[in-house]
Amino acid sequence: MNIKEFIANYKNHPVLFVGTGMSLRYLINSYRWNDLLRKIAYDLKGNEEYYLDIKSTCQENDRYKFEKIASILEEEFNNELKDDKNGQFKEINDIFYSNMKNDINLSRFKIYISKLLSSIEFKEEMLEELAELKKIRKNIGSIITTNYDEFIEKIFEFNPLIGNNILLSNPYGSVYKIHGCVSDIDKIIITSEDYERFIQKYELIRAQLLSLFIHNPIIFIGYNIGDENIKNILKTIFTYIEPNSADAEKIRENFLLVEYDPESDCEDISEHDIDMEGFGTIRINKIKTDNYKAIYSSLSDLHLPISAMDVRKVQDIVKEIYSGGEIRVNITEDLEALKNSDKILVIGSAKTIRYEYQNSSEMMSNYFKIIDEENMQILMLINKYNINKQQYFPVFGFSEINNEIDKIDSLKKQQIDKLKSAKDSIKSSSKSLHSTIKLIEMDGSITNSNKNNAIMWAVLEGTIGLEDIENYLREYRNKEDTNYRKLLCAYDFKKYGSA
Repeated sequence: MNIKEFIANYKNHPVLFVGTGMSLRYLINSYRWNDLLRKIAYDLKGNEEYYLDIKSTCQENDRYKFEKIASILEEEFNNELKDDKNGQFKEINDIFYSNMKNDINLSRFKIYISKLLSSIEFKEEMLEELAELKKIRKNIGSIITTNYDEFIEKIFEFNPLIGNNILLSNPYGSVYKIHGCVSDIDKIIITSEDYERFIQKYELIRAQLLSLFIHNPIIFIGYNIGDENIKNILKTIFTYIEPNSADAEKIRENFLLVEYDPESDCEDISEHDIDMEGFGTIRINKIKTDNYKAIYSSLSDLHLPISAMDVRKVQDIVKEIYSGGEIRVNITEDLEALKNSDKILVIGSAKTIRYEYQNSSEMMSNYFKIIDEENMQILMLINKYNINKQQYFPVFGFSEINNEIDKIDSLKKQQIDKLKSAKDSIKSSSKSLHSTIKLIEMDGSITNSNKNNAIMWAVLEGTIGLEDIENYLREYRNKEDTNYRKLLCAYDFKKYGSA
């Protein structure tokens, strides 16, 4: 069976279990566990032998115990920085003392780990593949990762959950950072002592994750077949599930391991037996490949009865219901009888209920997310909108994704007419020919109230690069603002309509 056929059989939103291999694949600055500890040791002592000496004392049963290496290295690192406050690690000491003034006692060792992994810079040659990865966001329920960096949050825009927050979460749209994160240094799990504390608290987290493993397909990506994290997850499941039961077979069918094989274009799924000490042999599905685009394409093309975004929105409403307060909840089949201000949960037949989970304003606010994900399904809602002639609405990019949008020609004409009218109204003093938005913002001859008009003119004239205006719009704070919508329509037309 090939990857597309395999994923097409999914009946629920898959959960990704992401390992270090993903960060190594896409980030300029990333390390395997061994390499991270070796770098810290070298930076501390200036020679490789120091690390090798520690490593030689931490071998058990033909396996190096990196958590034990980390414990030894942490103690030496913290002590050495304490004795040399103004040396090469002065910045780390400054952070340590700044926190101690507020009674926050952080490990200097972990502060340095955070510094090493905080940068998120993508490899130029992987940008095209990263664009394909973003397209799967619409179909992914949640993500579990052992990585400390913030790569996943940046790509998926999911809510990171660290430490005890894992227990208070909604599964959909969340990143479970079970080994901590650079954004919360104290929660990083790397030493033997960290793992001992983690195991003591893990039972409740285990129960939370177990529900995901039972009800959702799980895709391991960024790990190799012998990784201890995979074995621990399988042990977690089959501690509670009878290995030979129908439930166990269903879970096995939903498990997929993506194993990296350099330069391989393989798209076929095979079965693989994992020897589990004390649990016998467990068979899972595996694809061994370097063709990650095929995997992402299969996940992006997955069509389920309800989207992951719908589930997230319902969960948010249910969370508000549980929290109490002044929320009013109606369970009804008659939407017309409700006030616009009411928060509603509608239960009824498809004939009597019309549910639109994004209006046209929300769609403009989520423009780049929809474009990145090529979210064809959500764009069908445009056919239900009443977009009046006075409204700015960026339809050119949307039409590239979905060719079933009604009245597409009239909507495009409407967008062009709005842009022409806006351009004609721009005063001469704002007709800037600057090549960047930053230069416009720095130009004192253009008043603050006319900055957006100057940017608009430069975009439509083509003097500002599309990448510059895209970055500006992605970071724009108030996406309900008319200026944002005008600039978005200008960008949309120049990017997708002016060719």
